[in-house]
Amino acid sequence: MTTRTLAVVSAGLSTPSSTRLLADRLSVATVDALRARGDDATVEVVELRTHARDLADDLVTGFANTSLQAAVDTVTGADGLIVVTPVFSGSYSGLFKTFFDVLDKESLTGRPVLLGATAGTARHSLVIEHALRPLFAYLRAVAVPTGVFAASEDWGGADGVDRALAARVERAAGELADIVAGRPSSARPADPFADVTPFDQLLRGKA
Repeated sequence: MTTRTLAVVSAGLSTPSSTRLLADRLSVATVDALRARGDDATVEVVELRTHARDLADDLVTGFANTSLQAAVDTVTGADGLIVVTPVFSGSYSGLFKTFFDVLDKESLTGRPVLLGATAGTARHSLVIEHALRPLFAYLRAVAVPTGVFAASEDWGGADGVDRALAARVERAAGELADIVAGRPSSARPADPFADVTPFDQLLRGKA
């Protein structure tokens, strides 16, 4: 069984937030879908609101501090991504965009990503297609066909979620799992120089 790593990027600003709630739903569904395909999974969540000042500093200095660098490494080193943003002024939030602005432009090339967004009203439901999908196409990530948008009214059904939203979550999670499970793991290979015989021992062996 291969263990896959999933990085979840949540740009919600409050605690709790519907953005984080959707992110959690998507991550649980994706882990279940991967296990159904014979893979295990670990999930690491990056809450962007905790890095707001760090991101501003990175923009003006060009350097990430230790905390932000750890978040960047989590995202760029994952086998698959789940990204969720609230809708601000008809598009992704500035905090969400800033995080992806500070990444190396090649760092997400070929990376599978599930796109999600939340808003107070369904009239923003096309934000994934007109804003998020072009952003990740520019970054050359591989966005799954089904994006998941959730408006406020989508959280009122059984188990706290509308049946139609639950179906979209399951479908998108399955699409992400299909891509991730079909790829080699992004786990770093073992360092071939980690266990090196000291040179004096090599010399004694030839004596």
